[in-house]
Amino acid sequence: MEPWPSRSDTRRPRPHAVTSLTAEQATLAELTNFIRGHWKIEALHHVRDVRFTEDASQLRAATVPRAMATWRNLAIAVLRPAGETNTASALRHNARDARRPLALLGLTNRTSRHGECRPPVRGGGRHRV
Repeated sequence: MEPWPSRSDTRRPRPHAVTSLTAEQATLAELTNFIRGHWKIEALHHVRDVRFTEDASQLRAATVPRAMATWRNLAIAVLRPAGETNTASALRHNARDARRPLALLGLTNRTSRHGECRPPVRGGGRHRV
């Protein structure tokens, strides 16, 4: 781990965190991992809210909100490893043809952006769909 910058060094930001744990209860590495894990969750919630407008959803009955969150998480979890960096564009692309999301899940033959079918990928290789 790099040493803390001196008081006169204003180029590097100093991270700050508030916790009720003592230094004996949690090491710096443990706190760092906890904070990084927290921000991974926040990043997922940000994508769900921005791309799927989850906070504006009117679904309130029974377990429907949880089910929809599960579907949204599935969409994000499938698109990211497939190499999609623009979630909104990938969602629109896959919404145009019902075979495309099924192909991403490996449930049918893969379809390229131009409509031709490809055989399912075996052995961990990935194609952009």
